[in-house]
Amino acid sequence: MTQKTLGMIKPDAVEKNAIGEIIAMIENKNIKIRAIKMTRLTKKSAEEFYSVHKGKPFFNDLVDFMTSGPVVPMILEGENVITEYRKLMGSTDFTRAEEGTIRKKFGSAMEKNAVHGSDSPENAKNEISFFFSAHEELGIF
Repeated sequence: MTQKTLGMIKPDAVEKNAIGEIIAMIENKNIKIRAIKMTRLTKKSAEEFYSVHKGKPFFNDLVDFMTSGPVVPMILEGENVITEYRKLMGSTDFTRAEEGTIRKKFGSAMEKNAVHGSDSPENAKNEISFFFSAHEELGIF
């Protein structure tokens, strides 16, 4: 089943100049990038995007990290892309991620794990609309 999901390259991977390598890893898995941009989250937008984690001990550190530099959100599309991209990302804990995954290659801490990906069709829809207008999602201007 063809799906869309949100993929995001986090500030740590942007800082490492790993954008191109991560995009190549995505495309080598036959995942299509339908939209892409570079932006920077404000504190308010980071708190909104990660609101499901509000009240957890790591929330403030996560917001600080996600506002520390630019991010690269992408609309990804492909067969079972949510599952396939999450496999490619690897475990949230980069030390437990399998070889050949993005987080194994570029992660350096629990929150500094290089990339984000939606975990369900509902979250994918919400997360895509957080970063992309309907026109951007459709690829028209």
